[in-house]
Amino acid sequence: MIKSVGFIGWRGMVGSVLLNRMIEENDFLKITPHFFSTSQFGKDGPTINNTVFKNVKDAYNLSLLEEMDIIVTCQGGFYTDTIYPKLRKKNWNGYWIDAASTLRVKNDSVIVLDPINLKAIKQAVDNGIKTFVGSNCTVSLMLMALGGLFQQKLIEWISVSTYQAASGAGANYVIELLKQMGSLYNIVSEDLSNDFCSILEITKKVTKIIQDNSFPLKHFSVPLAGSLIPWIDSDIGTGQSREEWKGQFETNKILDSKNIVKIDGICVRISSIRCHSQSILMKLNKNISLKNIEEIIFNHNQWVNFIPNNIEETISKLTPSAVTGTLNIPVGRLRKSSIGNKYFSAFTVGDQLLWGAAEPLRRMLNLLTNI
Repeated sequence: MIKSVGFIGWRGMVGSVLLNRMIEENDFLKITPHFFSTSQFGKDGPTINNTVFKNVKDAYNLSLLEEMDIIVTCQGGFYTDTIYPKLRKKNWNGYWIDAASTLRVKNDSVIVLDPINLKAIKQAVDNGIKTFVGSNCTVSLMLMALGGLFQQKLIEWISVSTYQAASGAGANYVIELLKQMGSLYNIVSEDLSNDFCSILEITKKVTKIIQDNSFPLKHFSVPLAGSLIPWIDSDIGTGQSREEWKGQFETNKILDSKNIVKIDGICVRISSIRCHSQSILMKLNKNISLKNIEEIIFNHNQWVNFIPNNIEETISKLTPSAVTGTLNIPVGRLRKSSIGNKYFSAFTVGDQLLWGAAEPLRRMLNLLTNI
């Protein structure tokens, strides 16, 4: 039977990427889609396969939501907190697929990343689990990159520094970053066309406007263009940000680990528009060759790409600009660390709006529509 699927948050960045991927893969031919909105119900919805979906439904109307076999939401944690418990209290027994972090910690939810935990996902469906949640973006991208090592239980611990794009915070933050960039250019545009202008004078003007109260700071609250922000998400009171805490918790929940893999690091917001990058130092529990490590990593899934550890290929292929808009997960800078034989370093990049967000949801929806 073709299932009725309700979509909420489809106008946002993750929701838009999800819809585009579904259109590319002809997923809408397998379902009866219904589009909901928290603020623009009654208006026209998206155009899919030359069909305009008119009269968008009210995303707070529980009676309409109850009619759905599956609900896919990219609306965010506030919406989930508001609607999910009310729907479940009304004994709605449909499948809930969510991009927000709210339900990841619940015992009756499964974090989905099927190239890593397909067996656990299928077992959860067979056991009657109805709530499936996308992982934190950097967790998903790290697991996709190092999935072979996790699968063979070779990793003892990981220290990771993430370099996360502005779009990871949302559309408003991307717009603010671009406004910041525009402000910097405007203040020095004439100087840049003057071959005799001192670079020290140019940087002095840039520094002054970055520190000026008129610089666009509504969302980030501090400058990102020409700078970085070494803190992402809330303070959990241990010196970690919540974003950093998610690394160990979500990884081990996805892996269903009996022996916890220790993961810690620092998450940094940088001024790239899209794609998260990660610098990784890992300790393995046995001494194996670099060649074997390469084979284990790059034979795990079809999306991992090996980037040889040389200057030319690293700077051309292991960057956000090279990866944006693709499902590729390049892994490079792979080498044994000078710290010891069991220590390896690596660098990886992935589009956080694809494998880091929308793609696992799309694939979960496909799995449920084929039941």
